[in-house]
Amino acid sequence: MNLPFSFRLLIMAFVSAVWANSAFAVEITPFRTTNLNPLIQIYGLPSETSSTVLAAGSSQLQLTQDIASLYSTKSTANEHILLDGELYRWTLAGRYGITDRLELGLELPVTLQGGGFLDGFIMDWHRVFGLPQGGRDTAQKNKLRYYYSRNGVKQLDISHASGGIGDLSILGAYRLFEQQTETDHDTLALRSQLKLPTGDSASLRGSGGVDIALFLSGAMNRRTEWGTLGLFASVGGLYTSDGDILKNQRENFVGFGSTGLGWSPADWVSFKVQCSLTSAFYNQSSLSELGKATALLTTGGTLKLPGNYQLDIGVGEDIAVATAPDVTFHLGLSKKF
Repeated sequence: MNLPFSFRLLIMAFVSAVWANSAFAVEITPFRTTNLNPLIQIYGLPSETSSTVLAAGSSQLQLTQDIASLYSTKSTANEHILLDGELYRWTLAGRYGITDRLELGLELPVTLQGGGFLDGFIMDWHRVFGLPQGGRDTAQKNKLRYYYSRNGVKQLDISHASGGIGDLSILGAYRLFEQQTETDHDTLALRSQLKLPTGDSASLRGSGGVDIALFLSGAMNRRTEWGTLGLFASVGGLYTSDGDILKNQRENFVGFGSTGLGWSPADWVSFKVQCSLTSAFYNQSSLSELGKATALLTTGGTLKLPGNYQLDIGVGEDIAVATAPDVTFHLGLSKKF
C-alpha cells in the first residue's frame, strides 16, 4: 500500500524528533538495588554502583523501595535451613559533590520483615508458567520463619515480625575518568562504602559489625540513530567483620560485581537489564542459601518525570536458585539539584 507523501513525511518527522531527543536525556545507569536474602542484606553490599560522580556543589536525593518475597528450605546430613517471609526495605540516600572529582554521601535503610501477602500471587505465577513451587505451596501461607541449625544445634530462629532502621552507610566516590562528546559519554569512578552497626542485629536489621567496600564502576553511553545504548559494570571487594550473625561461619572477604546494558529510544524512557554476582558470604556450609555464590537478575527501566525526577522500576529474580529472594520488586525515585 502506497501512503501519501505528506503522511510519510509526518511519520519521518515524528521518528526523527524522537531520536533527536534521545541523547543522554535518560542515560543508562545501574539499578540501585542489592541482594535482599535476609542473611546477606545485613552486610554492606553496595547498592549505589553508578560511575557518574556529581559536579562540585551538585546534589542528589534518592528514595528506593524494595519488596522481596522468599521461600527456601533444604536439609543435609548436618544442616537444615528455612527462609520464609517477606522483606520490605526503604532506603534514603543523599550524595553531594565536594569537588568536580569527589563526592560524599549517606545511606540509611528502614527494614520491615514479616509474613507478607505475596505467597498466593507467586504460587499462581509459578503455576501459570509451569515453574517449580519449591515447597511454597505446602507451607503455611504468609508466615515469617528464618531458621538454621548446624550439627543439631540451633544457630538462628526468628519468627516475629519487626521493623526499624538498619545500618547507616557513608558513601564516597572519586572520578577517575570522564569523556563526553555529542554522541559519547564514558565514565570511570572509584567508589567506597563504610557501613556502621546502627541496626538491630537480633532482628536482622544489621550485622552488628563494621563493613568496608571498595570497587570500580564504569559506564559507556552511545547515541545512535536508534536511540541511546548503554553498558555499565562494577567490580570490587567487601570486608565484613564477624558481627553477631553466624559469626563462626563468616567469610570476611567477599568479592562482588555487576554488569548490565540498556537502550533509551526516547528522552523519557529507557529499558535495562542488570546481573549482580557475589562470592559466598558464609563457609562450612553446602547450602545454596549460605555457602554458595549468589546471582541476581534485575530487569526493567527508567522513566523521566517532570521536575527532573527519575523513576526506576525493576523486578529481580534469583537466577542462582535460593541465593537471593524468589522475586524482588524495586522502585527508585531520584532527583538532582
